[in-house]
Amino acid sequence: MTSSRLSLARHDPECLIGLRGGRFTRPTQALSMVLAIGITVLFYLIIGFFPETTAYLWFYEQGTIPYFIVYFTGWSLAYLLLKWAKIAAQRRALSIAITPDDPTFVLTQDTAEVLLRQMYEVAAEPRSYLVFNRAWLALSSMRNFGRLGDLEDLLQSQADNDEAVSESSYTIVRGLVWAIPVLGFIGTVIGLSIAIGEFGNVLQAASGTDEMKSQLQEVTGGLGIAFITTLQALVAALGVHLLLTMIARQEEQFLDDCREYCQSQLVSHVRITAPDWAAPAALTR
Repeated sequence: MTSSRLSLARHDPECLIGLRGGRFTRPTQALSMVLAIGITVLFYLIIGFFPETTAYLWFYEQGTIPYFIVYFTGWSLAYLLLKWAKIAAQRRALSIAITPDDPTFVLTQDTAEVLLRQMYEVAAEPRSYLVFNRAWLALSSMRNFGRLGDLEDLLQSQADNDEAVSESSYTIVRGLVWAIPVLGFIGTVIGLSIAIGEFGNVLQAASGTDEMKSQLQEVTGGLGIAFITTLQALVAALGVHLLLTMIARQEEQFLDDCREYCQSQLVSHVRITAPDWAAPAALTR
C-alpha cells in the first residue's frame, strides 16, 4: 500500500532531483535559472560546430545582446516546462476518489475523520497536492459548519486563493517576454549607433566617389545586421508567449477540474446536522 501511494518524490520534477519543490504548480526560480545556463551553453555549442552558417553569424558575431536573448529565452522555456511537469504531477491526484462509490454515503463530522485518514493512506503528503489540500481544509472544518453554504464558501475562497497564486506564478515569465524584445531593440540601437559613426568616418576619409561607394556598402551591410537582434528577440518572444498561453490554459483547466472534484467528492455528499449543543425547536418555544 505504501509503495502505491501518490508521492511527489516520484512525479514532481524538482522533488525527483532532491530539491524542495515550489508549492503546488509553482516552480522554483533558482532551478529554472540554472537550467537556462545549460540551455544557453548547449545552444551555442551546437551552433559553434557550423561556423559557416547564417546562425553562427547571427549569434556569435552580433556582440553580447544575443547571448542575453538566448539566456532569457532559455530561462522562460525552462520555467514553463517545469510548470507543465508540475501540473501533470498535481493532476494525478484527481484520479483518486476519497469518498466511497456509494450514492447513499453521507459526509458528516464523523465520516469526515474517516476520509481524512484515507487521504493519508492514498498520498504520502496529501497537503502537497492542491486538490487534496482543499479537501483537507474542508474536512478538518466540518465540525464548524452549520449549513451547506459554509462548506461551499470555504471551497470557493480556497479556489480563489489558488487561482491568484497560479496567476502570480507567471509574473516572471511575463516579465521575460517583455524584456526579450527590449533587448533586441537595444541591440539594434547599438548597431545603428556604430553604423552612423562609421558613416561619418567614411564621409571624412573618402577621397573619391568610387572609394566612398565601396565603404558605404560596408556601412549599409552593417545596418542590415543591426536589425538582426530585433528579429531574434521578436521570434523568441513570440515562441515563449505561445508556450505560456498553452500552459496557462492547461493550468486553468486543471483548476476547473479541482473545483469539479471537490463538488462531486465533498459538497454532493454533505448533510449538515444540528450540533450537539443546539436545543430542539420544541424546547425553545
